[in-house]
Amino acid sequence: MKAPLIIKNEILINASVQAVWDALTNPAQTKKYMYGCEAISTWKQGDTLNWKGEYNGKEMIFVTGKILRIQPETYLEYTTFDPNSSMENNAANHLTVCYQLQEENKQTKLTVTQGDYSKVAEGDRRYKETYNNGEGWNPILMEIKKLVETV
Repeated sequence: MKAPLIIKNEILINASVQAVWDALTNPAQTKKYMYGCEAISTWKQGDTLNWKGEYNGKEMIFVTGKILRIQPETYLEYTTFDPNSSMENNAANHLTVCYQLQEENKQTKLTVTQGDYSKVAEGDRRYKETYNNGEGWNPILMEIKKLVETV
C-alpha cells in the first residue's frame, strides 16, 4: 500500500472568519487570488463547484468538482478535477480539497489540505506539480491573506 500523498498548508489571517469565508466562496473574491477563476456553486452539499475563467478570450471551466461537505464559516470539502486534462473524468481521478477555518485570538487560522494523490491517476506527477518544493497552497494563501487584510 502506498503512503498517502497529502498537501497541507495553513496561515493565520488578521481578519474575521466571516471575511475569510467570503473570500473562499464569493466568485468576485476568488477571481482576485485564484488565477482569475471564479468559484461558481450554490454552496450546498452534493452540488457542483466549477472554477470558471477566461483563456485566450474564451470562457472555460478550469476545474470542476462537487461539494462533499460544507459548514459555513467553519469547513468546506470538495472534489477537484481538471476537465481539460487527458485523464478520464471519474471519481477515482478526483482529488479532495478541505478548508478548515478556526478563530484564534481575533484572527482566523485557515488550513487547506489536498489529496490523496497516491490514489489518483498520475498521482506522483500531480503531487509534485502542486507541492512545488514545499510551496503547495502557500502562494494562494498569501494572496487570500493580502486580499482579506486590506479590505
